[in-house]
Amino acid sequence: QVQVVESGGGLVQSGGSLKLSCEVSGRTLSAYDIGWYRQAPGKEREYLARLWDNGLTQYENAVKGRFTIFRGTTKNVVYLQMNNLKPGDTAVYYCKYISRPGDAWGRGTQVTVSS
Repeated sequence: QVQVVESGGGLVQSGGSLKLSCEVSGRTLSAYDIGWYRQAPGKEREYLARLWDNGLTQYENAVKGRFTIFRGTTKNVVYLQMNNLKPGDTAVYYCKYISRPGDAWGRGTQVTVSS
C-alpha cells in the first residue's frame, strides 16, 4: 500500500504565499508521477499540476505562473509552491500518487485565502 500525506496548508492573506508538501511512503514504485488537485466547497475536485517521474511538469491554466510543482531533495517529497494567492484559491488541496498499477490520494490540507 502507498500512503500519501499532505501538509503546509493554512490561512494566508490575498497576495500571500504558501508551500504545500506531499510525502509518499509505503510500497511505492521506483517510477511514479505526482499530481496536485483541489476541491472548493460545493465544487468538484479540479486538477492543478503534475510532476512526471522524468521531471516534466504541467499546470492547469488557472494556476500557471503562480504555482510551481517540484521535487525535494528526496524523491518521496514533492512540493507545491503557491504565490500570489487569491480568495478563489481557497480549497482543500490534495496530492495524488500516480502509477501504472494504481493511484493513491492523500486526505488533503486546507488552504484559506482571506481578502
